[in-house]
Amino acid sequence: MTNNSTESPTENDGTTTSFGFEDVPRDERQGMVNRVFSSVAERYDLMNDLMSAGMHRIWKEDLVTQMNPPKSDTMFRLLDVAGGTGDIAMRTMKRGGLGCSAVICDISPGMLDVGRRRVADAGLSDQIELVEGNAETLPFDNRRFDVYSIAFGIRNVTDIPKAISEAFRVLKPGGHFVCLEFSKCTVPMLDRLYDFHSFEVIPRLGQMAANDKHSYQYLVESIRKFPPQNEFADMIRTAGFEKVSYRNLTGGIAAIHSGWKI
Repeated sequence: MTNNSTESPTENDGTTTSFGFEDVPRDERQGMVNRVFSSVAERYDLMNDLMSAGMHRIWKEDLVTQMNPPKSDTMFRLLDVAGGTGDIAMRTMKRGGLGCSAVICDISPGMLDVGRRRVADAGLSDQIELVEGNAETLPFDNRRFDVYSIAFGIRNVTDIPKAISEAFRVLKPGGHFVCLEFSKCTVPMLDRLYDFHSFEVIPRLGQMAANDKHSYQYLVESIRKFPPQNEFADMIRTAGFEKVSYRNLTGGIAAIHSGWKI
């Protein structure tokens, strides 16, 4: 079985960081991640179906419920980061009222191209704007948004604390940070089944379904390198958020983290 080590990446002098289980130059990692998502953009839903056995659709509905978009005409502005294909933003707009709007910010032009097409097909172009940008240096003014969401994207950011600090900056006082991410499975036996599915099944399915084993291998490995629930919650607190909490989904295979800008 592929090595599924969860040891922290070797940073040494700060010039390297992890790309899956591989250490790479820190200034090259983002470009490598961008190439992965350029490769999988047209098959992004398939990717998440393979990685979650279809459960990501239920988890995303849970995330939108936690965001609680108002069904009235109350103004509600969402920033969905790393949400290029539009899935979270569209679910939120369909759940909320006429006062709801969203900005999708993604660093991948390929993902944004898919998102623009999907948003237009859903008739939501008047409510959803798509912007190319980096989670670590968001191209938005301070205190602009009511909710910041990021789903299955934070683990692909090179400097996660910096991205969380940017989330804090762009949220209004009283704003809500919500993050859905693959996490550490906490259920005995399920964790072994999940490891087998991740390292033995997903890359093979990626090769068969998308002719792209390597991108899927990276995505699986990136999950194992992501901080466990308590550690990630501490990172959110360090950025300044209060009332920080998390809720495990499907035995911790994924988790929703929440924090408030008080």
